[in-house]
Amino acid sequence: MKLSLYIPTGTTQEFNGFTDPLAAFERIRELAVAADESGFETIWAPDHFVPFGPPGAYVFEAWTTLSALARETSRIRIGQLVTGNGYRNPALLAKMASTLDVLAGGRFTFGIGAGWYEDEYLAFGYEFPSASERLKRLEESLQILQSMWSGEPTTFNGKYFRTSGVVNQPTGVQTPHVPVMIAGGGEKVTLKLVAKYGDFCNVQESPDEVERKYDILEQHCVDVGRDYSTITKTSTSYCIIADTDEEARAAVPPWAPMVFPGDLGSYGLVGTIDTIRDRLAVYAEAGVDELIVGFQDALNVDTLRLFAKEFIQP
Repeated sequence: MKLSLYIPTGTTQEFNGFTDPLAAFERIRELAVAADESGFETIWAPDHFVPFGPPGAYVFEAWTTLSALARETSRIRIGQLVTGNGYRNPALLAKMASTLDVLAGGRFTFGIGAGWYEDEYLAFGYEFPSASERLKRLEESLQILQSMWSGEPTTFNGKYFRTSGVVNQPTGVQTPHVPVMIAGGGEKVTLKLVAKYGDFCNVQESPDEVERKYDILEQHCVDVGRDYSTITKTSTSYCIIADTDEEARAAVPPWAPMVFPGDLGSYGLVGTIDTIRDRLAVYAEAGVDELIVGFQDALNVDTLRLFAKEFIQP
């Protein structure tokens, strides 16, 4: 199982108290370089514009952040976990993704989801339709993206989006196109979209639930004639390293239920080094190919390097 970094951009108040945006972004850069040097598979950045909780702390936008980090790193892959489909026109996203793949030398994975953070949508003046409509919009976007990444003229007349003979060049570096991660565990629609359009999936649940959702994805693959093994299965966890399990569980942040269903302390990477090692094994047994790890001590480069030393094979 590969291990990746959920890089802090401010969404969980990591930069609360910072008064110098240059110093804040320099810390992000240092973390990215350390992850590149330490053997992490991918840097994943959240696509949010405001912090969870009280407003005012710094939050850095994902696409521009990753564009900068693409030029500061050399080996590690980069991607969003994940782009909110409602924030940008899909034809523009296709162009942005192609460009970022070139900037990264073919190291970019395009992450996308239907979007969920209603407060953010409303704050920025975006429509926030029903979940059903957001998923329909997502499917239209995926169709436009894949067509535009072919480099051929794309005309699309959907219910929500339209293009007229648009040609996207360059299409990026990777072939046949930039790989796509689709995030979400919706059993009837989202996982079926993964089977139809995704190269990666992301299910952010407990390991038992992750395994169950993967089984559902596998059946969707059978239904649409897709080889399940061609999809990289990912999940996301949160790491709190402490001297005792009790100390670590007491440090689970109050916002955790917003993004990690259930009792994160009972299944996340929360505890001593030995406990975390055991829990990594549980994720691997659930079928996770790549586990994306966020850290409570998110701005501490030493914590990141310690984790890599303990759990990433050289």
